[in-house]
Amino acid sequence: MADGLPMQIPASALPARVRIHEVGPRDGLQNEKAVVPTEVKAEFIHRLAAAGLTTIEATSFVHPRWVPQLADAEALLPLLDDLDHVALPVLVPNERGLDRALALGARRIAVFGSATETFSRKNLNRGVAESLAMFAPVIARAREQHVTVRGYLSMCFGDPWEGPVPVAQVVTVARQLVELGCDELSLGDTIGVATPGHVGALLTALTAEGVPLSAIGVHFHDTYGQALSNTLAALQHGVSTVDASAGGLGGCPYAKSATGNLATEDLVWMLHGLGIETGVDLDRLTATSVWMADRLGRPSPSRTVRALSHKE
Repeated sequence: MADGLPMQIPASALPARVRIHEVGPRDGLQNEKAVVPTEVKAEFIHRLAAAGLTTIEATSFVHPRWVPQLADAEALLPLLDDLDHVALPVLVPNERGLDRALALGARRIAVFGSATETFSRKNLNRGVAESLAMFAPVIARAREQHVTVRGYLSMCFGDPWEGPVPVAQVVTVARQLVELGCDELSLGDTIGVATPGHVGALLTALTAEGVPLSAIGVHFHDTYGQALSNTLAALQHGVSTVDASAGGLGGCPYAKSATGNLATEDLVWMLHGLGIETGVDLDRLTATSVWMADRLGRPSPSRTVRALSHKE
């Protein structure tokens, strides 16, 4: 494989460094039809860490009936004990999930909310207000234990049932998550319909309402090929945390129009070309995604993975 090093030509008004929040092992693998063996998941995470990723979302403590692909959370986390230099957040839906995560020593958790009523009911079986009420004790207890809390907010740009989502509606729910005590907020374009202007409008509205850019991450899906352009728009507004999934794995099991996440390799290629530091070795990351694609029995959808892995 040839070195994955694009020419660096920095652009103005961009962050010097971006923290990549790698979601492949959780958001990526939860959408697989077949259950990936626990040992393969553990090796996947170790390979991602060896490639330089420092935040890797490891698994979920959602009830196994709803996400059977991640039913092995209790078996997986002990296999990652040697990665004490890596942040390994886990998704928890409620207090029972929090109990399970804390029992295994988790120090970073995430809750998963929605900006729209329909998706909230389909995903959590309760409306937005009810879901926030469910998250409140989870976040409070986590904070008492000095556990960092991330709030995922899905359907920030469009909903397959409700259509375009008003910016003000998203801001209202986002502020409530921050007020509950979330340290970080990840804005999700769950079905991939956002465009750069929409991204800028939402970020401007959030900062006007007192949500600091340092607390915001972005999470784009590439349904219409807009994930990288939307990411660049977010960077131009001062965001420096970007979610991505190695090899472009993932989607959303409760929103069938949601295609894969932004591929981490595609993101790193763009960031490195802009002279933005990530700490990620693109060749090692690409090799990891090729390795995982072999385990899943299909090629990676990432354009960068395909380009680099086919070079002589």
